[in-house]
Amino acid sequence: MRTSNPQEPARPAIGGRWRRIGAAAVGTAALVLAGFGAAGPANAAPAAKATATAAATSSKVTWSPACSTPAKGQMACKALRVTGGTTAFQKANAHADAVTPKAADAATPSGYGPSNLQSAYGLTSAAASNGSGETIAIVDAYNDPNAEADLAKYRSYYGLSACTTANGCFKKVSQTGSTTSLPSSDAGWSEEISLDVDMASAICPNCNILLVEATSATMANLGKAVNEAVTLGAKYVSNSYGGSESSSDTSYDTSYFNHPGVAITVSAGDSGYGAEYPAASKYVTSVGGTALSTSSNSRGWTESVWETSSTEGTGSGCSSYDAKPTWQTDTGCSKRTIADVSAVADPATGVSVYDSYGVTAGWYTFGGTSASSPIIAGVYALGGTPSSSSYPASFPYASAGTSALNDVTSGSNGSCGSSYLCTAKSGYDGPTGWGTPEGVAAFTG
Repeated sequence: MRTSNPQEPARPAIGGRWRRIGAAAVGTAALVLAGFGAAGPANAAPAAKATATAAATSSKVTWSPACSTPAKGQMACKALRVTGGTTAFQKANAHADAVTPKAADAATPSGYGPSNLQSAYGLTSAAASNGSGETIAIVDAYNDPNAEADLAKYRSYYGLSACTTANGCFKKVSQTGSTTSLPSSDAGWSEEISLDVDMASAICPNCNILLVEATSATMANLGKAVNEAVTLGAKYVSNSYGGSESSSDTSYDTSYFNHPGVAITVSAGDSGYGAEYPAASKYVTSVGGTALSTSSNSRGWTESVWETSSTEGTGSGCSSYDAKPTWQTDTGCSKRTIADVSAVADPATGVSVYDSYGVTAGWYTFGGTSASSPIIAGVYALGGTPSSSSYPASFPYASAGTSALNDVTSGSNGSCGSSYLCTAKSGYDGPTGWGTPEGVAAFTG
């Protein structure tokens, strides 16, 4: 049995869908009451619609979207910040006196850390030895002025080597590649950025991180940021945003996502069954979400489809516009099916993140497919540089049904007549694709 290691104490540092329409926001005062301090800059106050999980009533986990409701024509970030309750990580580490801390306490981590995630996905050895010289690009909208400093806090706490501008590991640029002329700052998207860079670090500690900040959350600007990331040499590009599909998507495919030799990962969405873009692009790896918990089985962990309600859970579905890629052979959808693979995304089984811009500086637990996308980008990076003519989205399909992937066979994310498009089953299904990583073999090619 692989060691599950639910408890992850601090160690000394080694080196230093949402649709475009969105959900209605409640007053930001709810955030203050939840212990998150004052709201951030104007137009950056997160929506505060808290949602309960299926956890026990006495310790149910609640959360809010990190980003404010997007304007028409803009993409929504997929980060969900836990605001209360007791997470899976905390339950696994409950004190002997049965007094459990609340996830809204920013003083200490309340979600899974690097060793937990590496254990869950069979990556402990690869994370220790692979990734040097590889660059994971994180594409998000707006500027996080504290990105580097917050990343340093995360990496130091978990004993990861320093990743800074000074040592060449970290770089932040605009969508045009400028290091000085950056977008306006936004508290919600800064939380998204913190989640993304922390998850890339958790999975591939030896990788460099390139943060590319789009001027706004339009597909055009985010797409330009993707192109800039590739121009700057990144072979792994994570995108934790999405919106409803449109007839323009196939042109976006050509303009922004057709990059052979580059692994581009995209969040499948957080609003349950239904296709989103750019997760529907035939050129990307669409990443669904699971609930992840420790187990007494041989793996040490167990997963199911993340679903809280019919409108809250991992995205999946059948695209209305994008053609089916040649490597995808499921028969219930004539066009592109979402998703390809998956990783943890349920906020109740969420991940620890350090963030300080627009909130009380400290530790927060996050979920959403914003977590699973950079996790999978990190797995690709551990697997090594893709061949120049390849489409890495095809790699997991070559390992379909093997021990290189953990098949997720329970749960659903909505109603589709019990179809595999919204219901987990043995083999391929929409919510989790071919499953979650078990090592790097399914992400190498």
